[in-house]
Amino acid sequence: MTAPDSWHDDVLGDGFEARTLALPDGAQATLVRHAPSVGDPPARVAVLYVHGFVDYFFHRHVAETFAGRGYAFYAVDLRGHGRSLAAHLEAGRYPNLVDDLAVYARDLDAAAAEVRAAGHERLVVLGHSTGGLVASLWAEARAGRADALVLNSPWLELNKGWVERGPVTWLMEVVGGVAPRLVIGRLGEHYCRALHVEGGGEWDFELGWKPYEAFPVRAGWFRSVRRAHRRVGRGLQVPAPVLVLASDRTGPGGRWHPELLTTDSVLDVRHIRERAPRLGPDVTYVEIAGGAHDLALSPAPAREKYLSTALDWLDDRLGTP
Repeated sequence: MTAPDSWHDDVLGDGFEARTLALPDGAQATLVRHAPSVGDPPARVAVLYVHGFVDYFFHRHVAETFAGRGYAFYAVDLRGHGRSLAAHLEAGRYPNLVDDLAVYARDLDAAAAEVRAAGHERLVVLGHSTGGLVASLWAEARAGRADALVLNSPWLELNKGWVERGPVTWLMEVVGGVAPRLVIGRLGEHYCRALHVEGGGEWDFELGWKPYEAFPVRAGWFRSVRRAHRRVGRGLQVPAPVLVLASDRTGPGGRWHPELLTTDSVLDVRHIRERAPRLGPDVTYVEIAGGAHDLALSPAPAREKYLSTALDWLDDRLGTP
């Protein structure tokens, strides 16, 4: 593996730095760190954040909250996302997409190795949505590399009716093999628009990296996601303790409604609740009343409840950092 670039100032500004991770297959990911939290000597426990689909790390307040409790905080922008998007496009690939979710294990391997090399004794992986699915698969396949998982609304099943979860999924097994680049849909714009300051939300993220209208979903990627969902359905054996957090209610995702940010309007929380115990032998499930799909971007007080719950659980399981 090629050595990573040196740390440089990050787009998030004061206190944040980034470096490029050159991956074994020629792709690139980007590691971000909240520099003041790393510590000298290094903090005992480090957190590695893994974003979702059509997403990247911009959550300053999450890093600062974890840092305030003594945790070193890092995040990875996976290949094709956010800070890693330009290199992905230059290589002729589609934004935010791979044909097989398994390749993200290389991104997490590289990011986790850099975090461990910084001298931290314990590693927590904090995954949101698709990042929660990717992190779960990685933690099972790479037993011992993560000491705990915290999953924020992990995508463990398709939020559609039986036709999409059954016949359409099996059709995509064929289509995804012969025409993996075929566009089969995209996410709705309403939730993302409600989050952004331009839409009246609290968050000012880069719309070129997280656009309202999202990026197209293609058949090969969808096939890989559904295969991962089936693996979860059969049961994983993640050896580390897992905390799963989700909103207490599901809202419609295909249209605007006044509770876009106080319900999960992307995933069905029933699926998360039902499938969470299948991740491994030690799973804790917590509902966050009034939480959005990304619990960290929920309106107060739900986001504070999410963060304090995750931190209290980690303190209990790993010891105060």
